Amino acid sequence: MDLTATREEDAVRAECRSWLEANLPWDYGTGLPPRFEELSEEVAFGREWQARLAQGRWVGLAWPEEFGGRAAGPLVNFVVTEELARARAPELVGRIGVNLVGPTLLAHGTPEQQSRWLPEILRAGHLWCQLFSEPGAGSDLAALSTRATRDDAAGGWRLDGQKVWTSYAQFADFGLCLARTDPDAPRHRGISALVVDMHAPGVEVRPLVQSTGEAEFNEVFFDGALVPDDHLIGPLHEGWRVSQSTLGHERGVNPRQLVIHVQHLEELLRLATTTGAFDDSRLRRQLARAYVEIKTFQLHNWRSLTKLATGRQPGPEGSALKLYWSEASQRLHATALDVLGDDAPLWRGADGLSGDGEWQRSWLYYLSASIFAGTNEIQRNILGERVLGLPREPRGEEATR
Repeated sequence: MDLTATREEDAVRAECRSWLEANLPWDYGTGLPPRFEELSEEVAFGREWQARLAQGRWVGLAWPEEFGGRAAGPLVNFVVTEELARARAPELVGRIGVNLVGPTLLAHGTPEQQSRWLPEILRAGHLWCQLFSEPGAGSDLAALSTRATRDDAAGGWRLDGQKVWTSYAQFADFGLCLARTDPDAPRHRGISALVVDMHAPGVEVRPLVQSTGEAEFNEVFFDGALVPDDHLIGPLHEGWRVSQSTLGHERGVNPRQLVIHVQHLEELLRLATTTGAFDDSRLRRQLARAYVEIKTFQLHNWRSLTKLATGRQPGPEGSALKLYWSEASQRLHATALDVLGDDAPLWRGADGLSGDGEWQRSWLYYLSASIFAGTNEIQRNILGERVLGLPREPRGEEATR
């Protein structure tokens, strides 16, 4: 694992920081992005901000130059993501497209599909959602039941079924969907990856209100929605193989979550100083554990980055990173509420450092960290079966014998 920055990485970091100082719509280093009452206003701001980033070529840095990237390596992309997070820039509103769909199209899409969709992904001209999870399947994607039935007269596939927990689906223009195209095939076969026009007839989106009071997640229903033939990604019935590259990026290196949690840690230590939490031996131990866990998260990321930098792709061991940081994050946020003490139940900060209810909102949000991007139970199965070589967990009828 090489922790030494190259000249190229140092140069890109300085260039990005200079660009941010000149282009951020708030004061660099001290200001914060605007807060919005409505999610639709936040998304509109996010599209403008991402378009500005794309114009400066700060989005999709690892993508080929012909599609708006810089053909840079994963370490350069990591450096830029760090700088954006340190500047308190909001997450990319088109992050599903940039981080998941884009790499999948680059790996499995046709040249025509890449030319059609990739440039609009970078500048947030089109927003994408990920149509994988289902009410009866969840993280067990092989159990999905959404079907795509061949319609030769229409020149495509008719989609029927339901997806759930679909982030920003109400604003999405397209969705990357896994559907069963051969119902008689074994679980991991007969699945295809399809691009769905989210504005097409037969597609219905219903927002789900979360515990934070927001509605980023959605249910999506398909009732005979047509998916044209040229919206098939990769070979027919090989969507499982296509999805593995998507999930490898989703569960692999996560520089933004790393920097966010470093910021959380710094704010937590400042908060503990103002509330006198260091005088409590129990809280001192919790704070020390939070510090060690976030530093270990950094080392996990750098180890994965070293692998990517040598040309190797993220594999099932990426599940270890997702599993680790999700549980460490929940412990850190529980410690934050302990540090807040009597103010913990209130939807506001105790000292002005943590913002107006930011710790409470963040605690609620990261309760879902052990569920999104594949539940932690699924991550443990992946690690046990694919990394450690343990016997496969019994499924279906096997589990009842």
